[in-house]
Amino acid sequence: MQTKNDMLIVEDLTLLMMDDTSGAIAGAGTLYYTLGGGVLVELGLGGRIRVDENDQGLNGVKVHAVAGPAPSDPLLRAAHAKVGERVRGVQTLLIEIGTGAGKRETVLDRLVERGVLRQETKKTLGLFRTTSTAVADTGYKKALVENVRAVLIDGAEPDDRTAALVGLLSASGTLPTLHRSVPWSGKVYKRAKELEQSSWGAEAVNAAVMRTVAAVSAGTAVAATG
Repeated sequence: MQTKNDMLIVEDLTLLMMDDTSGAIAGAGTLYYTLGGGVLVELGLGGRIRVDENDQGLNGVKVHAVAGPAPSDPLLRAAHAKVGERVRGVQTLLIEIGTGAGKRETVLDRLVERGVLRQETKKTLGLFRTTSTAVADTGYKKALVENVRAVLIDGAEPDDRTAALVGLLSASGTLPTLHRSVPWSGKVYKRAKELEQSSWGAEAVNAAVMRTVAAVSAGTAVAATG
């Protein structure tokens, strides 16, 4: 049975990006990049993977698995095994992990099991089943947001975990959705960017998200002129 004591960065990240009532997750269109980034950053902080800053290709810095016992958490274990298959650029791994072991459904199921989220299934018109998701433990999420606020508003020095969360939120472009608790400003943007750029994982997420946005924008422009 999983508990809140061993929450992963990718789980806290998903919770921070989720609307408490509707269950909608900000940045859904590029979520797999963000979730993949959360898992890779966790593996990096735990010394399970390393990057070679001097070896960069079209898909970003190369990521290497570090030899040793496999992570005890099944999600991290699967991601570590994926990295260990062969050396790849971080951009490729963001997609493979974000759509595989670290995908949205896996993370949501874990949060429900931990009691942080609740899901309800209803029948519409007596025929169609729909499942809604909402934050069940608002106290846990409030504590997460307070940690983010302390760093971005109050100038607190973040621990590695909070720094990673802020950097990934910045990279994904979803940080402004916390504006009710963390008022958006130039100061907040600058501090968040500093933390993003100090993390190779967060930087990779930002590059992937911006590339996707550019591709979508270009497609929209072609459609409009066509």
